Amino acid sequence: MTISKDAVVSIHYTLRDNNGNILDSSTGRDPLHYLHGRGNLIIGMEEGLEGKANGDQLDLKIAPEKGYGEKNDKLIQKVPKSAFGDQKVDKGMQFNTQNGQVVTITEIGEEEVTVDGNHPLAGVPLNFEVEVVGIREATKEELDHGHVHGPGGHAH
Repeated sequence: MTISKDAVVSIHYTLRDNNGNILDSSTGRDPLHYLHGRGNLIIGMEEGLEGKANGDQLDLKIAPEKGYGEKNDKLIQKVPKSAFGDQKVDKGMQFNTQNGQVVTITEIGEEEVTVDGNHPLAGVPLNFEVEVVGIREATKEELDHGHVHGPGGHAH
């Protein structure tokens, strides 16, 4: 079986930036299980895995437009420090806005805090080392729900 739309795929991966720094990895954890072709991974990853077989190992270089998008300067804003009330704020902290968007604090001034609504990896080329460790057919329930229910297809 090869990876195609609606297959449940299990992968191990390591994500590095262009300087070789590890940004994320499944090493030491269970593999990542996902339903292929349903938008559960970034598009560049799904495109790179399409047609691959169990045991395949590959390196994927994914440009920002096929990853987390280009950085959008319109999503960077200065807000009054008072908007955080008495809550302590630090650079790098993330908050959910009232409309459900996640923002990251990038700068703290005397009166203003700069928040960035871009994904932290927006504008960053992604370098994945991937090993396909399992492929199976999705259950009817997984197809109906659009996501995996565990390695064997059972809900937790």
